[in-house]
Amino acid sequence: MRARWILTLAVTLWLAALGRDRFDTWIDATVLPSLTVETSVEVLDRDGILLRAYTVADGRWRLALPPDKVDPLYLAMLLAYEDKRFRDHSGVDPRSMARAVLQAIWNGRVVSGGSTLTMQVARLLEEGTTGEVGGKLRQMRVALALERRLTKDQILQLYLHLAPFGGNLEGVRAASISYFGKEPNRLTPAEAALLVAIPQSPESRRPDRAADRAEAARNRVLARAVGDGVINADTAEAAKREMVPGLRKPFPALTPHLADRARADDPALTAHFLTLDGALQRKLETLAAEAVADRGEALQVAILVADHASGEILASVGSAGYQADLRQGFVDMTQALRSPGSTLKPLVYALAFDEGLAHPETMIDDAPMTFGTYAPQNFDRLYRGTIRLREALQMSLNIPVVQLTEALGPAKLIASMEKAGMKPVFPGDQPGLAVALGGVGVTLEDMVQLYAALARGGVVRPLTYRTGGSEEEGQRVVSAVAAWQVGDILAGLAPPPGAPENRLAYKTGTSYGHRDAWAIGYDGEHVIGVWMGRADGTPVPGAFGADVAAPVLFQAFNRLKTQLKGQPPAPAATLLVSNAELPQPLQRFRSRSAAFEDDADAPAVAFPPDGAEVELLEAGLKVRVSGGTAPFTWLADGVPVILASDMREAMLTLPGLGFVTLSVIDAEGRSDRVMVRLR
Repeated sequence: MRARWILTLAVTLWLAALGRDRFDTWIDATVLPSLTVETSVEVLDRDGILLRAYTVADGRWRLALPPDKVDPLYLAMLLAYEDKRFRDHSGVDPRSMARAVLQAIWNGRVVSGGSTLTMQVARLLEEGTTGEVGGKLRQMRVALALERRLTKDQILQLYLHLAPFGGNLEGVRAASISYFGKEPNRLTPAEAALLVAIPQSPESRRPDRAADRAEAARNRVLARAVGDGVINADTAEAAKREMVPGLRKPFPALTPHLADRARADDPALTAHFLTLDGALQRKLETLAAEAVADRGEALQVAILVADHASGEILASVGSAGYQADLRQGFVDMTQALRSPGSTLKPLVYALAFDEGLAHPETMIDDAPMTFGTYAPQNFDRLYRGTIRLREALQMSLNIPVVQLTEALGPAKLIASMEKAGMKPVFPGDQPGLAVALGGVGVTLEDMVQLYAALARGGVVRPLTYRTGGSEEEGQRVVSAVAAWQVGDILAGLAPPPGAPENRLAYKTGTSYGHRDAWAIGYDGEHVIGVWMGRADGTPVPGAFGADVAAPVLFQAFNRLKTQLKGQPPAPAATLLVSNAELPQPLQRFRSRSAAFEDDADAPAVAFPPDGAEVELLEAGLKVRVSGGTAPFTWLADGVPVILASDMREAMLTLPGLGFVTLSVIDAEGRSDRVMVRLR
């Protein structure tokens, strides 16, 4: 008898084990739907705040949300209401299933479901049915398989992504942003309960369409939370008095042009972290809309803000509105090729200072002139006679800057623009003197990068809109002395009427035919560029940079900060003297024909030779000049080192090693220069 009992038990255990093994094999053979859930591409600011999101392929909002980024109160309510033993069961909870069956038999109808969260995830993954027996059995099988392949947190994350909330909202984060206008990391008890309640019947409980049913369902969740000890009764009563949101809020839609650009540049990324400041971006998008509101239906504006020390773009407004209207708001005007007008003039002056051609106090003629067949005129067709270069730049006169460009050579100007990281486009194969007056195509981003280099002491750092960009500095465009001199001149410009006297270094420009109005400025920390015009390039009669763009520039700085940071002090090598105290060759500008024509007796740097590598001694660098008429002035990178020396040999005290341009100017203004490397 005992032997038979033992044999029966053994057979029973063997059959149970065989059944279990076959059951395990059946579960393991389950073909699961894709566990990779597509979530919305997100564009975030420097602090991780959502700037803009894109719907997934089927037009739904479904934003990524790991469990540790959602309010713990919501998770506690969810598990208490939907699946108390979520952390313990293997995908199917027999106790819940038995309870649901008994309640249905007792009441003659379904009172509560027996589905676990894992089973709900299985249904959402397959978009299956809930009530049919076959569908329920399939959910159970998929749920058991999911538990074997995923962790509990991974299953929970799938629910957080896929839970339906009515319309095209899927996932807790999308619902929180749409219904409450905030991320779900900090929810009130009423908000958390509503997010638990809606997915049970997402269309009939949509707060924006059925607020009464949504409120009733929310209150049932609150009552259950009290019963399970998740919250106390007082908290629940206070939560019940909170209004259910009656409208969906729009998703953040800031910086549309830059967001599209970031997505196009790296389409594989689902989260684009930008250097932008979301609060500033919102302020400047509002400013852009205000700037064109009363100026016709076609006028457009673009604004770009950067930290010139780091090169990080803090705000980028490509248009006054991302719309297909007469303003052509879908065009990103920070990237459009436009004529810069007079905004290139500061670079011309800085190069002239660097080359030893002039000084801010140098006198120059503003009178009718021709340069071959080119006969430029001042914008107002008036002439001021002989004035200081400082005044010529502040008044944005055309004749003086063309004279400087002729002396430098247009190719030098273009090369410097390219060194600054710009991509100038000019008509024909060779740039002409008109480049200095805006005869070249550039972008607003180009111009902001150029002015950022001036603000940084003449060294460019490429602008970047992605966090974690390169820390490497670019090339030196002009010397620190020349950059400071230009900044000092621009800071002396009078602000627009009504703007504060804050010594903002800025320059305005108006292109030929009033097609483009510009204003670009910087203080000790930031640079802002403003462009205004029509996206199609047609003229805007009467639009001047000083009248329309400059006020927007100053308003942009006001919205960026309450107080400007002053310009840096002058570099030690800066020559801060009046015109009368300048070396004689720098007192008055001499034209290219006078200063650079071939002359057998012209001065020449006899030592060191051009391109040489020479040792910098403790006493300095020995130099020698041949030809020319004494006294001689020696400059290093445009900075006077020795003034009015009668000696043909001298020792120059130089600041350091590396490449340096040496220039010598004689008493008649004739000059020569070489570039050497000091070691």
